[in-house]
Amino acid sequence: MEEKLRALALRYEDLEAQLADPAVYTDAEKLKRVNQELKELAPVAQAAQAWQRVTQARAEAEALLHDPDFRELAQEEWEQAKAEQERLREQIRLLLLPKDPNDGRGVIMEIRGGVGGEEGALFAASLLRMYTMYAQSRGWKMETVSMNATELGGVKECSVLVEGEGVYSRLKFESGVHRVQRVPETESGGRIHTSAATVAVLPEAEEVECEIDPKDLQIDTYRASGAGGQHVNKTESAIRITHLPTGLVVECQDERSQYKNKDKAMRVLRSRLYEMEQARQAAATAAQRKSQVGSGDRSERIRTYNFPQGRVTDHRIGLTLYKIDAIMDGDLDELIDALVTADQAEKLRSGAEDASE
Repeated sequence: MEEKLRALALRYEDLEAQLADPAVYTDAEKLKRVNQELKELAPVAQAAQAWQRVTQARAEAEALLHDPDFRELAQEEWEQAKAEQERLREQIRLLLLPKDPNDGRGVIMEIRGGVGGEEGALFAASLLRMYTMYAQSRGWKMETVSMNATELGGVKECSVLVEGEGVYSRLKFESGVHRVQRVPETESGGRIHTSAATVAVLPEAEEVECEIDPKDLQIDTYRASGAGGQHVNKTESAIRITHLPTGLVVECQDERSQYKNKDKAMRVLRSRLYEMEQARQAAATAAQRKSQVGSGDRSERIRTYNFPQGRVTDHRIGLTLYKIDAIMDGDLDELIDALVTADQAEKLRSGAEDASE
């Protein structure tokens, strides 16, 4: 561990030296990469410095244990340094875990009403509201790409862009089937119904990572539907892009500008193609383990929202919280923190198993 820390500390110093070089500022792409790597390494560099200080303090206290005049004080300092070392050791083990290269990205989030008809669509709308409020609480930017709403205010399907600090690292655990148990607004007899909605979270791909040949695209324009008055009736601003090799279809009609709709649709298409390639690579790597939590299978039931009992249960980690109103208002941190911790624990376990083989 100490050898790896030294190597990372040297890399951090090298990056700081690069940042002091005026020539780096003439290359915007390189400057971006250096700043990004510095940001990622900063917690490790700080932990490495703390480790060096506490290791030295423990060694100095140990040297004084044989001096009768300082033995009692030295023993106390030695024990404090030892406890701090153990704390730092666990912190550093987590910091040195392999990073998901997508964690710093924005995401394309797709929500669809599932089983349950109109109630499934209404629940999908509730999930969209929940994620919107969560994004607001974290200072993230959220934009609608496409929206297929029902007359009662439900959501048949929608796509949204979410951008900000560490978006994918927090939202990647939300992919899967979300089940709800409640008395629907459409139920006159007061009976509890079970319905569901599906959530897919795709890391947003950069243009350079997912090059698309224009010849592979069929781009159609059409008149947007829904609210918009005369604009909707007269302007063909909505965009439908079909990726011919894969058959993927992306639509966007949220903006009044055809250009903006095309830009958003291309961002969604790139992200879907990027996800497909990642899935292909993961499947081709036979030795790769599937984590306990993972990023979530879209067909897997991951969470149940039981309104009559006021509880939310995440089935992947067996966590139940009796705060459904707060969660539906976007208070997701306790749930997501638990999922992050479970994912880290699984990676530590897997790393220990690999080391013993």
